[in-house]
Amino acid sequence: MEPTREQVQRTNSAMADQGIDLDVVLRQLTGYPFYNTSNYTLGTLGGSRTRQNLEDYVSKFSDNARVIFEQFDFANTIARMEKQGVLFKICQNFAAIDLHPDAVPERAMSNVYEHLIRRFGAEVNEAAEDFMTPRDVVHLAIELLLDPDDELFVNNPGLIRTLYDPTCGTGGFLSDGMEHVQNLRDRYSIAPVVVPYGQELEPETHAVCLAGMLLKTLESDPGRDLSKNIKLGSTLSNDQHPDRFHYCVSNPPFGKPWQKDQPAVVREHSDRKFEGRFGPKLPRVSDGSMLFLLHLVSKLEVPERGGGRAAIVLSGSPLFNGNAGQGESEIRRHLLENDYVEAIIALPTEIFFRTGIGTYIWLLSNKKPEARRGTVQLIDATQLFMPMRKNEGNKKREISREQMRQIVEAYSAFEPSNTSLILDHRDFGYRRVKVLRPLRMKAVVSEVGFAKLADDKTWSKLAADQREGWTALLMQHTGVEHEVSWLEPFARSAAKKDCALGKASKPLTKAFIAAFGVRDPDGDPVTDDDGNAVADDHLTDFENVPLGIPINVYMSAEVLPHAPDAYIDDSYRDELDGDVGVVGYEINFNRYFYEYQPPRDLHLIDADLKTVEAEIAAALEEVME
Repeated sequence: MEPTREQVQRTNSAMADQGIDLDVVLRQLTGYPFYNTSNYTLGTLGGSRTRQNLEDYVSKFSDNARVIFEQFDFANTIARMEKQGVLFKICQNFAAIDLHPDAVPERAMSNVYEHLIRRFGAEVNEAAEDFMTPRDVVHLAIELLLDPDDELFVNNPGLIRTLYDPTCGTGGFLSDGMEHVQNLRDRYSIAPVVVPYGQELEPETHAVCLAGMLLKTLESDPGRDLSKNIKLGSTLSNDQHPDRFHYCVSNPPFGKPWQKDQPAVVREHSDRKFEGRFGPKLPRVSDGSMLFLLHLVSKLEVPERGGGRAAIVLSGSPLFNGNAGQGESEIRRHLLENDYVEAIIALPTEIFFRTGIGTYIWLLSNKKPEARRGTVQLIDATQLFMPMRKNEGNKKREISREQMRQIVEAYSAFEPSNTSLILDHRDFGYRRVKVLRPLRMKAVVSEVGFAKLADDKTWSKLAADQREGWTALLMQHTGVEHEVSWLEPFARSAAKKDCALGKASKPLTKAFIAAFGVRDPDGDPVTDDDGNAVADDHLTDFENVPLGIPINVYMSAEVLPHAPDAYIDDSYRDELDGDVGVVGYEINFNRYFYEYQPPRDLHLIDADLKTVEAEIAAALEEVME
C-alpha cells in the first residue's frame, strides 16, 4: 500500500463527509481490495505511545483486513509485547524489512509461517499443524487435478473455473491452483481464470488464508475481494458454501474424531439421505476423513454443466477399514458403484511433517472420460521420492518436480504397467456370506453338566423339591450316552408321571441341553421341530466371496472340501439389493502391488551369525584382559 498511502489519506479526508461509499473509491486507489487510512506507518509509531498508535493503525484498515488481526487476537498480543518492553523495537524491526509481495512472494511468506508452526506450534496447540500439507504434496495434487484440462483451457480462451477447498488451511491448494494456470499463460490467447473458494476451522489459519487472498487479484476482475470466498467454521457441521464447483481439493486431518460435528452430521444423514452430503451409512466417530470424501462428491459441478473433479489426500485407513455393511465400506460402495473414483495414487512414506505413515491421493469425478468409465486406476508411487538434506519433523523425503511429472504422466497415460493398474470397480467388491455348520451333539449326564445347570436361570427359578426330583431322575442316566433329542421326550414323560416336578417347559428343556449336551463331530445333526438342521453357533463362520463369482461355485471350491456339511445362511442378506450376503468393498494396494521377496539362504544367515559371534567373543576377550 505504500505507493498509494498519501493519496488514500488525502482522498479519505477530502470525501469523508460527502456521503460517498469510500470503500469503493479507496480500493480503486490502492489497486487492491483493501486499504488503510491511518496517518501512521510501522516506522512512525513513536516510542512513547507505540501501543496506542499501533492500535489506531490497525483500526484504520478496511473491514476485510482488520478481521485478520482480530482472529489472531492481535490486541492482546501487542499488550503482552508492551508489558515486556519489546513492542517498539519489534515494530522498528518489521518496518526495516521489505515485505512487499514483489520482494517476498506469498509462497515464501506462507513457508515462513508454516516453518514457525512446525517449530513452535506444538508447544501451544497440538492441533497447530493439522492443516499443514507439504508443498510437494500440494503441487502434485493440483497437477493431477488440473493437468487433464490444460487443453480445455487452451481451446476455450478466458474460461472461468472455480476451485474449492473445504479444509483450506493457509490456502496452499488454492494458491497453487491459481499459479498452475498462471504458469501456462504463454499458451493462452486470453488467460483462463481460477476463482478460489474455501473454508477453514482454525481462526488463526483462516486469517493467514484471508491475507493471501487479499493480495490476489483476477485479471478479468481486479477489484474482486477473493477473501470473501474464504469462510470460517466447521465444514462438516456448518457448510458455508452451498454452491457446486468445477474443481475440489482437500487434505483433511488424518484420524481426527468428528464428535463435535456428530449431531449436525447425523441429522443431515437422517433427514436428507442422498439429497444431502452424507447419504450412505456414516463412518465411526473416531475418524471423519471419509465424511470429506462424501462432502467433495456433493460439491462437484453437475454433469449437465460439465461436471467436476476432486483430489483429496487421505491416510490408508479409508481404503479398507470397516467390514461389509459398516459405514466405511458403504461409503466406498457408494463411490465405486456410482463410478466417482478415477484413480488412487499411493505416495511415499515419511513425506508429511507430523506423521510417517503411508498416504494416498484419491481423484474423483462425476463425469469420467469414456475410457475410464467403470474402472479405477491404481498407481504405486511409493518409490518416487528424494531424501531431504535436512529432516523437518517426520518429513524425511520429498517428491521432486521430475518425479511429480512421472506420476502425472502415468495417470494421464491410463495404461497398465508395473506401477499402474486398471481395474474394474467390482474387483474391489465382495459378498460377506454367513457359513453355518449343523449342530452335532450327544447327551451325557455328568457332574460337569450339573455344575452348568446350577448356573442356569430357568433351573434356579424351580422350587427346591422340584430341583431335587429332576436331579434324582437325571442321576439315573449318569455316564450313559444318548442322542441329544432324547432329553426333550425324557423331560415330558417324567413331568407327566410326577406332577411334583412341574411342567417340562421349553426353557427347561433348553437348560438340560445346554448343561448335558456334548458336541460330537461324528454324531447326527440336531434338528428342530420342523426337521431342519440346527446350526452350531460355535462353528459359524463368514466368507468374503468376490463379486462376479457365484456363491455356490465359491463354496464348492473353497469351503466344502474342508467342511462338507457347511451351508449358507440364506437369511443373511444385503440391505440394498436384498441378495444373500452383505456387500462390502475394500481397496488393498498390497494385494495388487506386493512382490514376494524370498528369504535369504539359511547357510548365509548362519555364516553371518557365526561372524557376529566371533566378533563378540573377540570383544569380550579384550574387556577381560
